[in-house]
Amino acid sequence: MTASQPPKRYLDHINECDSFPHVDIPQLPHIADAPVDYYSLLLPSDPRPHGFIPSNVVSQMPWTADFVVSTTGKLPRTVQLLDTSRGSDTAAACNASFAKLIDLAQEQGLFPKTLGRKPKGEDFRIMGALNYQGKGGLVQMRRSAAPLFGIANRGSHMTMFTRSKETGDLKIWVPRRNRNLATYPGMLDNTVAGGVKAEESPLECIIHESDEEASLPEDFVSKHVKAVGAVTYVTQTGSGGGQDKQSEVGGYDKGLCVSDVIYVYDLEIPAEQAETVVPKPQDDEVEQFYLWDVETVKEAMRNGEFKPNCAVVMVDFFVRHGIITEDNEADYMEIVTRLRRPIPVPTTATSLV
Repeated sequence: MTASQPPKRYLDHINECDSFPHVDIPQLPHIADAPVDYYSLLLPSDPRPHGFIPSNVVSQMPWTADFVVSTTGKLPRTVQLLDTSRGSDTAAACNASFAKLIDLAQEQGLFPKTLGRKPKGEDFRIMGALNYQGKGGLVQMRRSAAPLFGIANRGSHMTMFTRSKETGDLKIWVPRRNRNLATYPGMLDNTVAGGVKAEESPLECIIHESDEEASLPEDFVSKHVKAVGAVTYVTQTGSGGGQDKQSEVGGYDKGLCVSDVIYVYDLEIPAEQAETVVPKPQDDEVEQFYLWDVETVKEAMRNGEFKPNCAVVMVDFFVRHGIITEDNEADYMEIVTRLRRPIPVPTTATSLV
């Protein structure tokens, strides 16, 4: 926060991430004069849209013959992925089609801010994709490309905390991101956080990230961590205001419809173990861990020091632990409602009948 900027409110942090207008997003491809033209991403044999692609991405994408893009001016606007396996292995065919297209876009130097963000070998699964013919294969795509297609991103975030023996007051472990990272360098984060890979569960993500990022024993985390819900929101990158940080600092191209599902975990360390169970940097993600009282965390949030989605997870932590209440926060009801915005894509996989 600069001298000319007012302190950030809790709701400001939510607005920064939940920046897509609160409209009926699945209807946008059906509207001729929509403010922004979005195309529905359709998978084989499934009428449900699994993503929403802005027209500027559709016009630049080097579509292969595996995709059918609706004619300009025709409603609804759709991008239909074909099943090149003709039913023999639909999931594998979808994955190969996505990989071929993304490789082609990258070779042509398209969407450099988005496609250059993450390692090539890390995939996200499409959450609500059909279980085609019960084969069990996951429909997935490269993590860096997911925002271009508007599919939902999945992440797991854990807040590790302890309580003072004398007062019972909370103290929270807060890491500072490495200042050499490509995204959000030097900003504050949640104790442990990471994207959920296609082949793993949210809990598995937290367990291995706890070891890799914070040197916390996997068996200890597995035994003591608690799943406490999820935070959901929809970002429109580069749409103006504070959320531009998502595109300028976060490394996204502008105009994308990015749905996020963050699975939230708490790890409370008993006071008698507070001096022995301590997070320590292990990989190159974290520069330093701080053990801060609630007031220090609040001050850092007011100053805009947290990575945007981590600030939202911290707001959720404050609500769940009675730090933010109706009695002390004028925006309380809007905060608790906005922390779990329904996202516009399927989240439950079903079998193809």
